[in-house]
Amino acid sequence: MAVVTAPSKAPSDASVMPDTPGWARWANDHRKWLFAAPAMAFVVALIIFPLGWTIYLSLTDSSGSVRAESEFIGLRNYIDVLGDTDRFWPAVGRTAAFTGVALLFEVVLGMAIALLLWRPFKGEKWVRVAILLPLVATPVAVGMMWRLIFDPNIGLANQALGWIGIGPQPWLAGQHTALPTTIFIDIWQWTPMVVLILLAGLTSLSDEPQEAAMIDGASPWQRFRHVTLPLLMPTVIVAVLLRGIDALKTFDILYATKGRGGGSFNEVETLNVYAYGLSFDYNEYGLSSTVLILFFLIIIGSMWALTYRKKKQEAGR
Repeated sequence: MAVVTAPSKAPSDASVMPDTPGWARWANDHRKWLFAAPAMAFVVALIIFPLGWTIYLSLTDSSGSVRAESEFIGLRNYIDVLGDTDRFWPAVGRTAAFTGVALLFEVVLGMAIALLLWRPFKGEKWVRVAILLPLVATPVAVGMMWRLIFDPNIGLANQALGWIGIGPQPWLAGQHTALPTTIFIDIWQWTPMVVLILLAGLTSLSDEPQEAAMIDGASPWQRFRHVTLPLLMPTVIVAVLLRGIDALKTFDILYATKGRGGGSFNEVETLNVYAYGLSFDYNEYGLSSTVLILFFLIIIGSMWALTYRKKKQEAGR
């Protein structure tokens, strides 16, 4: 009678290689961290060194050249910047207005377009290509294109208004119209990004809740409000997080359309444009670094608030 023996448990690395040096066994036990260590070290160096250097400059009176001798002045730059009601706080307000208005329209329009593209229809591929075209161009190219379109004298926008009997508008040249116009440009370019994110979330939703709501006699608006939107909310928060942080840092479109200082009256000068001007126009590296650190804290706070909201939303599901 044959005897069937159960397979024995595979021996551990230590029993297979009893003469392996201690450092080799330690490396084997921590191999997942060792393999990731070079990439982690690179990322840390790429982030920590510039951040640390910027913090150091913000505590000095560095100006003229970063290699010139500078004196450590502590928090004096922060006091001066936070007390600046002529440039800093208006720049904070423009940054908040630009981000808030652009993000609101991009999410609402992105949701509407994503819902239209959710169900298949004839020619949907061509429609999707057309919607995504603004993402192909760089922000600087987009800014220059719209600068020509909104030119007060030869721009197509004023010519189109003339066809319907409306007088020419200053658009980017006006002190009170420049910021809304740049917000419009940002909405035109980046709404497709929100469409992509929300459309990916919609296609991942199950059809069963929608079918159950239809059987119960719910209208399309009721199905969207009580079924689709709650299920899609985590994706909406991701879209708001990604696009919101990106909108906060907008620089290319503003500088391409208005140039140095955000215009003659600083009408589109956000924190990015303000910090850039302090660095490259006035060589005030200490003050510029202070603005950047404060801006960095604003971005981190915004990320934390949106992430906290996302976690609360996921916990309530």
